[in-house]
Parts: sequence; C-alpha cells; structure tokens
Amino acid sequence: MLITGIGELVTNDPAVGDGSMLGIVRDAAVVVGDGRVLWVGPALGAPDADSRIDLGGRAVVPGFVDCHSHLVFAGDRAAEFAARMAGTPYDGGGIATTVAATRAASDAGLRGLLARRVAEMRAQGTTTVEIKSGYGLTVDDERRALRLAGEVTAETTFLGAHVVPAGADRDAYVRLVVGPMLAACAPHARWIDVFCEPASPHAFDADEARVVLEAGRAAGLGVRVHGNQLAAGPGVALAVELGAASVDHCTHLTGADVEALAGSDTVATLLPGVEFCTRSPYPDARRLLSAGVTVALATDCNPGTNCSSSMPLMIALAVREMGMTPAEALWAATAGAARALRRSDIGVLAPGRRADLAVLDAPGHLHLAYRPGVPIAAALEV
Repeated sequence: MLITGIGELVTNDPAVGDGSMLGIVRDAAVVVGDGRVLWVGPALGAPDADSRIDLGGRAVVPGFVDCHSHLVFAGDRAAEFAARMAGTPYDGGGIATTVAATRAASDAGLRGLLARRVAEMRAQGTTTVEIKSGYGLTVDDERRALRLAGEVTAETTFLGAHVVPAGADRDAYVRLVVGPMLAACAPHARWIDVFCEPASPHAFDADEARVVLEAGRAAGLGVRVHGNQLAAGPGVALAVELGAASVDHCTHLTGADVEALAGSDTVATLLPGVEFCTRSPYPDARRLLSAGVTVALATDCNPGTNCSSSMPLMIALAVREMGMTPAEALWAATAGAARALRRSDIGVLAPGRRADLAVLDAPGHLHLAYRPGVPIAAALEV
C-alpha cells in the first residue's frame, strides 16, 4: 500500500529528510506491506504499489510507544483524586482499593475493560503498549493479570512487588514474590518491575527491591524499576547497577543519579501525567537531556495517579512543564520509549521497521503540543 498526501512525515531517522533528530520529510509518502515499512521518501519518487490512500496533507508520525501502563484493573479511584486535589498527599496506599476491585472482577470483565482501554489508546495514536500486573498481589491473581495482558501486547511486566498487601508480613511477602509468584508469572512476562520507594510505607526499600529484581533477572526477565517518584532514593542507582532497561518516574534526582543515568544505557522514563494528577513537582527533563540521558515519555495510565491514556497529552505536558522542545517530546514518546523497551523495530519509520504509524489531523507535529486535549492523533490502520 502506498500512503501518499503526507504533508509532513516524521521518521525519527536523521539520515533522511531534513537531517534533524526527527528526520522530517515534507510532501512525503510511505509504502507498507506485510506489516513492515518498505519505502519512505518524497511523494514524487514513490514506487508503484497495489493500492493507495491519500491523507490530504495531514502529518504522519511513528505510532506512540506507551512504555509504562497499568491497564489490568477494575474499579476507579476518582474519590481519591478529588481528595488529592483538596490537599491529601499520595503515598501509594490507595492501591489496596484497586487490588480488592480487581480480585473481585471476572476474567471476562477484566478482558472487556482491557480491550476498551487499548482501543482508547489506539484512537489517540498509540501502537505499542507495555502493561504491568500489580493489582492482584496473589499468585493466581498476578498470573491472571499477565495472562490477560499477554492477549493484547508482547510487553508484559510482572509487578508483584507493587506494594506489600495490607496485613502481610513484609519478609514473607517478598519471599512469596521471588518464589511461587515469580515461578507462576515468569512464563507470561517479558519484564520484572518493583516499586522501590522507601518514602512510602507500602512500597519496597533498596534491599527488598534488589532481591526481587535479581530473582527476576535469574528467571530470564528483563529489569525495570519504579524509582524516585516521591523522594530522592535508591531506585535510580539500583536500576543502573542492575542494567535495567528503564527507571520510571525520576521526579526527584540527585546529581549522582543524573550522572549515573548519563553513563549508562538505562532510559529515564518520565510520566508527567502523574505530576499533573498529584500536584507534585514535574521531573526536570532539560537537566537530563543536557547531561546526555536518554529520555522516554509514557502515560503510567492507572486508576490512582493518572487515569489518562493520552500520549499526546504527555507530549504537551512535557513541553509546557518539563523543558522539552516539541521535537524532543515527540522523539521521547516514540523512539525514546522504544529504547526503554529495548525494541529496535518500532519508534522509527524506516524500511524494515514495523508499519506502526499515527496520522495527525494537522499539518505538522508541532500541533501535538500546540493543541493539548484535542483528539488530533490516531493510529493508522494499514
């Protein structure tokens, strides 16, 4: 299929187009087949194809890669959101409410909720999503969450170490996570994650997080970390030491944290929707970028701290609140997020890559930040 009439094509390939980090080609075309990009370039030089569609001058960007989400859940925490807006601080305790609702939901109910959330994401331009467990916190419920997530994505993350369940002994629960729970969940997961946040009484300290992550790595899972959300802490240092693909949140960083990230291939995944919904300080993306850290953006879509599935909103927040340029934010939401998943087949539109495209009802990528809250992006079905 020849996709033509593209007013602005963002490829994320600096070797083509204008030579910028976004590799922009104007008056462009793309040829796709068998789910892959076959050709990109100026429309005047496009090869023949079996069929064609004309986008009438709209822009095309790589499909957004949402590399941090919690989509397998039931219930909502709207009342908790209202309480935070009135001044109640977030400490992770509300997760127990979602755990109870999720455990009580049927497979069919959770599957329906998950399908609707993924469809909502695609309607806003997201073509790849990572989904974590973490709202079951029993062997059977965590396995179930990952089994359901695996029906819609290959990027599944075991987050049994989300919080310590109410009334549970901490040491006993960690043993459960790295023993029977990990054994049951590893066949359904690509990654392991932990909420390493000593500032929260519900999350895990550095020693507990290390035990969890090392066990997951020994079981063949890639490493991810929730870190430095509520306060400066050990999450970033632990993630870099263990070679984690990504450390997510990075709201409170020391100079040593920034230096460690800059000297590693661990991506700093920023989740500005969380700060928007918790009235917390935003991460300093400019500080990270200036130090040479690879930055990704994701929604962290979840019922407690950000119930938005909109990657365009994350781009707008990154530009408005975190010191990123529109180009840097779009790159972080596509190519940067692909690096956070250690994926080379997505996030860039070049021959051989996946034909994951998002079309904008706008002439160029600047409108993603320029028109916040307006549904201008959608995954292009080809």
